[in-house]
Amino acid sequence: MNIKAVKISLYVCIALFITSCADKPKDVIMRANTGFALGTTYSIQYEIFDEKEDYKNDIENVFFEVNQSISTYIRTSDISRINKGEKDIVIDDYFKTVYEFSREVYEKTDGYYDPSVGALVNAWGFGPEKPINNLNKQQVDSILLFTGFDKVRVTKEGKVEKDHPSVTFDFNSLGKGYAIDLIGEMLDKKGSKNYIIEVGGEILTKGINTSKSKKWFVGIDSPIQDEEERQYIEYITLENKAMATSGNYRKFRIDPITGDHYVHILNAKTGYPMKNNVLSVSVVADNCMKADAYATAFMVMPYEKTKQLLSELKDVDAYIVSKDEQGNMQTYSTKGFQDLIIK
Repeated sequence: MNIKAVKISLYVCIALFITSCADKPKDVIMRANTGFALGTTYSIQYEIFDEKEDYKNDIENVFFEVNQSISTYIRTSDISRINKGEKDIVIDDYFKTVYEFSREVYEKTDGYYDPSVGALVNAWGFGPEKPINNLNKQQVDSILLFTGFDKVRVTKEGKVEKDHPSVTFDFNSLGKGYAIDLIGEMLDKKGSKNYIIEVGGEILTKGINTSKSKKWFVGIDSPIQDEEERQYIEYITLENKAMATSGNYRKFRIDPITGDHYVHILNAKTGYPMKNNVLSVSVVADNCMKADAYATAFMVMPYEKTKQLLSELKDVDAYIVSKDEQGNMQTYSTKGFQDLIIK
């Protein structure tokens, strides 16, 4: 399973910056902020009520606080210190939230979603630590001995207990979505009624695109194209919803010794990069952390098991792109997702 904060990019198919003032209601002003955070870019457009208002510092502060809690790329973050074996750290609300939701998804997916794969992520070369070149089965099996969300717990005092000191957390599979939700909460408190938040392709929307008096809409990237290409297979509308996409067709690592290609989505049950016919999964949910986590989970779960779980999750919809036996692209989508597709 991929626990790294790089996923397939969703491109916002709206004019975020080039809009006609004449199209806007007179009492609505939209502010746009862009930048770099969480190892990727962000683009956020939100409603303000005074030309002087600009929430970029507030946005950057959200990214900073989330990083200090759950970024494995910051050596002094809480998660990095816990991964190193420090036992006296009392987790903050950020860590607690992602931990508890990870536990929920872990249980609902029968362990296919598992943020304790940090050591495997590092070993395969997709984390902050030096990879193990020419990784062999014995080494993978040894790492699996201390992989598993059932091997960790949080005490009443808010401290993490591990069955093995080498258990390593990695919440990157939902950390980006969680940060987006926090930015949305911040904008809500500021009184913004209409916004779209995009970070590395993950998206959260509220209200409408006031510049066009229409719902926000986004495009789903085609997984069958060259890296330099930009083709979309569907466009959907989003209103007060979040969407995240996960895939295994562009992000990979080449072993410098063997020349083997390893995709970045790892299976916590086997310890190996995923090998299946699913190319990408786009998930729509009521918050981005949920969409983010399930998009990753559905890339790892067996195809039929994913469809079964989707039938049980009433607040999660998905669009799955896969290959048939002849290598042709095929799609599956839930009824709720189909209703969002722009015909």
